Amino acid sequence: MSSATAQRNSFAAVLWDYLTTVDHKKIGKLYLYGGGFFFLLGGLEAVIIRIQLIKPENDFISAGLYNEMITMHGTTMIFFAAMPILLGLMNAVMPLQIGARDVAFPFVNALGFWLFLFGGIMLNVSWLTGAAPDAGWTAYAPLSTTSPGHGVDYYVLGLQISGAGTLMGGINFLVTIVNMRAPGMTYMRMPLFSWTTFVISVLILFAFPALTVGLFLLMFDRMFDSAFFDVALGGNSIIWQHLFWIFGHPEVYILILPAFGIFSEIFATFSKKRLFGYTAMVFATILIAFLGFMVWAHHMFTVGMGPVANSIFAVATMAIAVPTGIKIFNWLLTLWGGNITINSAMLWSLAFIPSFTIGGMTGIMVATSVADYQYHDTYFVIAHFHYVIVGGVVFGILAACHYWWPLMFNRILNEKLGKWAFWLFFIGFHLTFFIQHFLGLMGMPRRYWVFLEDQGLDLGNFISTIGAFFMTAGVIVFLYNAFYSWFKQGPAPQDPWDGRTLEWAVESPTPYYNFKQLPLVRGLDALWLEKMEGNGKLAPAEPVGDIHMPNGSILPFLISLGFFIAGFGFIYQTTSDLAYILLYGGMGMALVCMLIRSLKDDHGYHITKEELEKEAR
Repeated sequence: MSSATAQRNSFAAVLWDYLTTVDHKKIGKLYLYGGGFFFLLGGLEAVIIRIQLIKPENDFISAGLYNEMITMHGTTMIFFAAMPILLGLMNAVMPLQIGARDVAFPFVNALGFWLFLFGGIMLNVSWLTGAAPDAGWTAYAPLSTTSPGHGVDYYVLGLQISGAGTLMGGINFLVTIVNMRAPGMTYMRMPLFSWTTFVISVLILFAFPALTVGLFLLMFDRMFDSAFFDVALGGNSIIWQHLFWIFGHPEVYILILPAFGIFSEIFATFSKKRLFGYTAMVFATILIAFLGFMVWAHHMFTVGMGPVANSIFAVATMAIAVPTGIKIFNWLLTLWGGNITINSAMLWSLAFIPSFTIGGMTGIMVATSVADYQYHDTYFVIAHFHYVIVGGVVFGILAACHYWWPLMFNRILNEKLGKWAFWLFFIGFHLTFFIQHFLGLMGMPRRYWVFLEDQGLDLGNFISTIGAFFMTAGVIVFLYNAFYSWFKQGPAPQDPWDGRTLEWAVESPTPYYNFKQLPLVRGLDALWLEKMEGNGKLAPAEPVGDIHMPNGSILPFLISLGFFIAGFGFIYQTTSDLAYILLYGGMGMALVCMLIRSLKDDHGYHITKEELEKEAR
């Protein structure tokens, strides 16, 4: 066999492996690849927006294309970049942290990923059909119900398909944490990242149905001539805002709480100290999640709810500052007196504290309902939520990549390149968004295609755009680092950071069954506890025996492909007879695959004790 043929066969084998895998570690990588691609796409859209606003009355892109850009940037970054990358990290790390061999429902886990991917592709196919959604990432009615063309239809179907996958992921993580923790891994011994995974899974379970209902009503209005949001026919356009934000504000915590868990792990590891106030951190996480469902209408202070409703939601919003403040001080006290190592992961984590705190302080400002009449729909709000989402979530994702890269890819990212990427992105971030607070206070409205000369907005917008270029350079250096480490760096050693939690106890690279013997957990920071007692490794909770693992399956991919095809049928059912073939064919394909799965006698496979002992030798 020639080397070229061997390479093709090898590539085909790897491709088939990832198309059919139900291994949580490989699915975690798939989420990172998919979310990373959409992150780059959303970032490109952001750069185009900033180029358009680099000078007054610019004509770099048209007004219609600008509306599409701001819609696609927001939608892509929230639903198809930040969310799936975090789900990828949870998939890769959480089962190892709790001492499990896999998630509770591996098949459903794979299905959740493919639904997300096809939902993201569905949304972005709109670029190729001549009309991307243009009603803003929040798709407020009646703008979204009256938007011409099929752009908003792609928005609706893309989010419905991907949202189903996210809901499956949340349920899966809940069942995994409740039922599959290692012996001795009580709830109050779980690492903070696993705790935040558990809490945001509850948020997903209760928040996503509100979005699903809103999307169905929007779909009925657009495709089947109903009138849920049409005021002229007895509908109510404000209902869309309630449904969207009943989902949308818990979504902020679905994004930020995993980042909080990431920083908690990194601060403890690189300070060589137990996380200060662990119990308080757990209950602060739960309280943030609880209060997150009580604040949605602070996005709606200007719609006319009245002073009583506005006051109630303002007070509830300010209350969230209390558990968040507990977390900030506990991180600082974890660092206090610690034997601190400053590396790339730690730089991102340290930069998060002041950056996110600025976002929190401006959050209190916009929570003041009377003052919000001044801030609302200005660049002050843009600056606020980017300080939360980028200064919190994106910093957390990049910190996690540097921290867990050896676990996921068996390589350590280059430190010099990591620090270059950090400083470029960090400086660019503050250049881009800090100045936008002042642009907003000066009256610059959000979502506007151009701004006029002689309004005092020229310099601020120019600085903001230069900052976006710096952020872009930082991302490029990070990507180069990823490829450089893969081709130039040697395999990572086991436990390169002298870690505290169970994911660092597994072999490197991680076996597909994770643990040959389930570990016995004897306290918080289980691995560190064993190290301090001189054991060097975890005590097993069971003898070496057969291990049962699930089989791979192509069915999750085919089910998701079926829904993807059917989505085009829904979008074009009023304009093309071919649409019904796509609609019924796609739904039929998905249902047949579900039937095959339900009838299939899939008991997985066993790795015998003898095979495990042979591997050990």
